Amino acid sequence: MTRSVIPHGLRLAAAVFFALTFASHGARAETEAEAFVTEARLSVDRLMADKEFFQLPDFIKKAKGIYIVPQLVKAGFIIGAEGGTGVFLARGTDGGWSPPAFYTLGAGSIGLQIGGEVKEVVFVLMSDKAVDAMLSSEFKLGADVSISVGPIGRGVEASRSTDLTSDIYAFSKSVGLFGGGALEGAKIFARTSLNESYYSTGAKPRAIVIDRQFTNLQADPLRQLLP
Repeated sequence: MTRSVIPHGLRLAAAVFFALTFASHGARAETEAEAFVTEARLSVDRLMADKEFFQLPDFIKKAKGIYIVPQLVKAGFIIGAEGGTGVFLARGTDGGWSPPAFYTLGAGSIGLQIGGEVKEVVFVLMSDKAVDAMLSSEFKLGADVSISVGPIGRGVEASRSTDLTSDIYAFSKSVGLFGGGALEGAKIFARTSLNESYYSTGAKPRAIVIDRQFTNLQADPLRQLLP
């Protein structure tokens, strides 16, 4: 019987090919949805560790829900626009945090304004009313729920004073300068495409954060980070 001999160079090339193939699968790039979850974790971790936001962890401990927008971009000249996508988590009856659902905030305003700004914002939902609003198809800050600036925080825009009775408190860190406009009137709506890509077809916000019919282990570091 004749035994075929594979040349050493060919064997080496095959080994390299399989090694690279395995590495490419093992170290795949994050999807868009996964990147939002990772950035949300980094943002809330930074803000909770910042001495200027020392009250944020206590607010989160008492919260019914949290909406984290890692990058809220605002720019304009006379007509302004603001937008960003983030993740929403609700606290369960067991005190633990739900898997995240994806939402986008969008706002437009007309007035005397000029400049540009990038902010990472944490919206702390203090009431069941705020959580219910998030679970609707779309709602407006300041109209459907009350919103206030956090007791400690920079760059947050809100027309209400801090009276500790609002449905939502916003904590934000800003880069850049912008004058005019406000978060009140901004719309928040679910991102169906991201929810379904992160979980599976039919993944709706209520099924994710209340019924907990869906899960993704990639979000566990974020859930465990929240107090």
